[in-house]
Amino acid sequence: MFAAAVVTLIVLTNVLVAIVYGWTGLQTGLTFAQTFSQIPLDTWVWISSGVIGIVAVASLYKYLTIQGGGRAVAESLGGSLVHPNTTNHHERQLLNVIEEMAIASGITVPPVYLIPERSINAFAAGFTIDDAVIGINQGTLDNLNRDELQGVIAHEFSHILNGDTNINLRLIAILHGILFIGMIGYGFLRAGAFSRRNGLPIIALGAGLLAVGFGGTFFGNMIKASVSRQREYLADASAVQFTRNSSGIADALKKIGGLTEGSTIINKNAEEASHMFFGSVANKFGGLFSTHPPLEKRIRAIEPNWQGGYESTPSTTSSVSSTESALAGISRFNTSTTPDALVEQVGHPDENSLQIARQLIADNDSQLHDAAHDSYEARALIYAMLIDPNDGIANHQLAYLEANAESGVPSHVNRLLPLLSQTDSIHQLTLIELAIPALKALSKQQYSRFSHNTAQLITSDGHVDVFEWVIHRLLIKDLYSHFEGPIRTHGRIANIGKVSSHGAKLLAILASQSHVNFDAQLAAYNAGKVELGIDEAFTKQDIFNYEHMNEALGKLRELRPLVKPALIKACATTVMHDGELKATEFALMQGIAATLDCPLPQSIYKS
Repeated sequence: MFAAAVVTLIVLTNVLVAIVYGWTGLQTGLTFAQTFSQIPLDTWVWISSGVIGIVAVASLYKYLTIQGGGRAVAESLGGSLVHPNTTNHHERQLLNVIEEMAIASGITVPPVYLIPERSINAFAAGFTIDDAVIGINQGTLDNLNRDELQGVIAHEFSHILNGDTNINLRLIAILHGILFIGMIGYGFLRAGAFSRRNGLPIIALGAGLLAVGFGGTFFGNMIKASVSRQREYLADASAVQFTRNSSGIADALKKIGGLTEGSTIINKNAEEASHMFFGSVANKFGGLFSTHPPLEKRIRAIEPNWQGGYESTPSTTSSVSSTESALAGISRFNTSTTPDALVEQVGHPDENSLQIARQLIADNDSQLHDAAHDSYEARALIYAMLIDPNDGIANHQLAYLEANAESGVPSHVNRLLPLLSQTDSIHQLTLIELAIPALKALSKQQYSRFSHNTAQLITSDGHVDVFEWVIHRLLIKDLYSHFEGPIRTHGRIANIGKVSSHGAKLLAILASQSHVNFDAQLAAYNAGKVELGIDEAFTKQDIFNYEHMNEALGKLRELRPLVKPALIKACATTVMHDGELKATEFALMQGIAATLDCPLPQSIYKS
């Protein structure tokens, strides 16, 4: 369709030029045919090349302007960052829902932007999971209860997990290229209207370019509608699967139908991002070029027996009973999951994942929880996790922080240390995920200082253990994308055989770390090797070599998405060859899965 749009623009532009030439010839007494026959062939070639060049340059320009990822889109819509330690009731409830969803999904908690619009709408945007953000209208907070809000957020998380946010951002750049000629025409029309000299010719040129641009507009809307509509149905279905509460998202859609503002967005920049939103930004009931299916069809796909009534008044109740009931009976660790079950959970969270996420958040000490939501104390929280249990090394690390950390941070480290000593690694991983939005609120200079300090703490004892590696991988993956730009992979490797040596190295490290004696290590490695379909011999790893681990994962990250499940299963088969999944082994699997862009929910371990 994009190719058809470009061809249409080329044809219409050439027709416009031919009309201008013909009109000029008529003024000099020549017929249209005579004038047309005098046009050199090179003219058409140059015009066609010019159109292609304009489309390419405009697309490239737009692509460069959205390099900031989801944050750039949210800010262009007038969004303001919701601070992680906000005390506003509605904002706090929103952040709680998003944190639960993120931890249940196994992905980092995304930053949240509040859009100053009275309508009910939301969006997710980002090139990768790591730089994704959630944007939500003020009207959504004002009009929806917790269950309905949860349905909307689950819908947006589906877009993140399914890769729709990447497609949608690229669409903005591509569509800008084919719409640009029409934008030029509109600019000429405005200029001609205010011009005292040559106003009529400028208006005529603008009208002509606007007519040409209509071809781009037609195909642009068709492309957005084609891509977006089915993804919206999928996201609605995924939200129901995630929450097991069909009425949440269905009632949110009904409230859009009953609200005067519906889901419309006033901001002028909303049109180019219209395919990214929860509801149609232009009208409530769709049409041929609507980016979203009609509300009635979306509701009936969720509730087939719906009678057609919309809710006209906002619900002010906050549904907490479902959360409280979800926490009941979730208190033990599941150390006997299977590799198949682990792989099935990647990128496919369910109701159980959500319940466990709530419990993991509720389990944390209130001081640790509050520290994770403050950009100042979040740094101290991470530093405290990296303090060595050996007193001599710990004293050296604390002295380093006194000299190099921000003033006052070391005192928070000392305050949090006793609390963290009573917190297992699974809950510490949860705290890291909760702390990411607060850490993303740092300035670039503060981030550089924080990153340098964490690296120094990790290497202060001369070696890197498994949990330190996991912490570092999570921080690098989540924060580097935000401050330096998304780490993108192209997924060009379709055959695991092309990277078999790297796969063997990864499995050998896992076998050596997960099992005590050589025979158990060899058996675990061979089981994983068979699962992965490689032939390399086992090489025992006497120490945890994080450099070899990073090197192997760096190459394996280039595997195509549908090849990665086999790799994850081979890793799980190796680690769980003894029939159990220990906390350190699960942490190691989380670090690997995060690096491979395969979100691993913590419900794998806790149930």
